[in-house]
Amino acid sequence: MKSPRLIASLAAVAAVGLALAGCSQSGSNGSSSDGSDKTLTVFLSADTNIQDLWQKTLIPAFEKDNPGYTVKVDFDLHGAHDQQTVAKLTAATVQHQDPGYDLVDAGFVTQVAASGLLTPVTADQVPALSDVPAALVQAGGNGGVPYRGSSVVLAYDTKTVATPPKTLADLLAWITANPGRFTYCAPSTGGSGASFVTTVLDQNISTTDRTTLATEAAPDLESDWSTGFATLAGLNASVYQKGVYPNGNSQVLDLLSSGQISMAPVWSDQFVTGVKNGQIPSNIAYTQISDPSFTGGASYLGIPAASPRQADAEKLLSWVLSPTAQALVADSISGYPVISLDKLPASVQSTFKDADIANLRPGYFSANAADMNKAWAQKVPGK
Repeated sequence: MKSPRLIASLAAVAAVGLALAGCSQSGSNGSSSDGSDKTLTVFLSADTNIQDLWQKTLIPAFEKDNPGYTVKVDFDLHGAHDQQTVAKLTAATVQHQDPGYDLVDAGFVTQVAASGLLTPVTADQVPALSDVPAALVQAGGNGGVPYRGSSVVLAYDTKTVATPPKTLADLLAWITANPGRFTYCAPSTGGSGASFVTTVLDQNISTTDRTTLATEAAPDLESDWSTGFATLAGLNASVYQKGVYPNGNSQVLDLLSSGQISMAPVWSDQFVTGVKNGQIPSNIAYTQISDPSFTGGASYLGIPAASPRQADAEKLLSWVLSPTAQALVADSISGYPVISLDKLPASVQSTFKDADIANLRPGYFSANAADMNKAWAQKVPGK
């Protein structure tokens, strides 16, 4: 069922027609209208590590395994144009036009799935889905397919932090007691910052309302955020340089690695990868807090219902869930595999044996997360 907000979006798009369908971000679609040349385009709304995952690892391997196919990338850094992208996809669906991309990797996938803009996918088309936890598949809605997982953790400098906080309350107290030694990225620019903001807001929200905010558009519950935003605004004087919030996950890791801060929320996959390639020094460790924990979960792919290359897109999607591709995701960005571990190499099984991806604390539904980001920008920095 479409939310009123998305129904309004559909109506608006229908009115403006092809003008919105012409919106675009970086890159070009490069695909033929009938798919005869086996050229596909993957749209990415993400950080640079996910761009590298696709362009340097997954796409070359897919093209090697599937001669004759070419896969291109349309990349939107930090999802800066998500609203326009959703409008473009909506317009393409309403107008029965080619959206210009055939697979979407973005935080808004579950939102557009709920709006009927994606092709429903089952284990009949993608057999590997039968190896994915049912809860993850269900959370993807009508067309969102989980392909990797991760969680936000608390990274800290062991040279300056002997005992890291164990709970959110402990963390908030530590930030106040150690001014200038903590920061997080603006939530609209990175999921690690969004997770920290979400976690602070959640400490004042009932379990029932929290579940609703994670599963459907719920603007009527956003008033529950007022106490949490007041807490976040109150931290400004204690945040790095009295309220500097970096642009994206990577900038936070750079500050931590260079010793300019001592603690920050970071993505588990980015952290492990940074340690592996030497970008993060050995004195930086990580832990998870509780009451509540930081958020985590699956990232979703979706095939636009308006793409004329459905069969080829399903082929790419099926390959991404193969043991080969899942091992590449684990090795290259330390993403949690979503298929059964017993189908993966021993080294991957060992690394992720304690990762319970089906039970990670989810973030907010895309529409609520977008509202949260806007409210944070209005209520927190400089307050």
